[in-house]
Amino acid sequence: MAKAPSSRKSTKAKSTRTKDAARTKGAANIVAERKSRPLPQLETPTFLSPQATEEIAAALTTLLADSLALYLKTKNFHWHVSGPHFRDYHRMFDEQAAEVFAMTDPLAERARKVGGTTLRSIGHIGRLQRLADNDASYVEPTDMLAELLDDNRQLAAFMRQTHDLCDDHDDVATESLLEEFIDQAEERIWFLFEASRGARISGR
Repeated sequence: MAKAPSSRKSTKAKSTRTKDAARTKGAANIVAERKSRPLPQLETPTFLSPQATEEIAAALTTLLADSLALYLKTKNFHWHVSGPHFRDYHRMFDEQAAEVFAMTDPLAERARKVGGTTLRSIGHIGRLQRLADNDASYVEPTDMLAELLDDNRQLAAFMRQTHDLCDDHDDVATESLLEEFIDQAEERIWFLFEASRGARISGR
């Protein structure tokens, strides 16, 4: 009589372990099945080859990550600039941030139009961006100008590289879009360069 409960407990424990193993195996099978499925119906009609779609969409998505990083940095400097040139820099940074942000939706939508996908999260941006963030508690106004000047130069260079890629695949629509954005970047570079010409370090 004393052994029966122990036997029942042992049988119940084995049954629980079996069920747990089945659940784990079932979950693994579901994950494997999901991974083996094609992407949801996000395919877009395009004249591009699968290789061209993959390469151009990836390049545009990386440009998008860089653009969002530059947008936030420009807004950061807009919010935190100080000193005797506050009004001029504050307004210029705001205008440039708005121009950079206006690029983001066309870049993302172009990645979709060519048959690819694009950014999905803040983490995705962080994994792709090539422009460095600036989390410093204080940045001198002249250093802000210099950093944004360098970042815009880098972004223009990245856009030219993507333009060359699109030319290789005869994607004239993306080339045209990038030409407009390159022109805008060159104007931002011009303004930042002139604003920083002979500028003195401003106070807090």
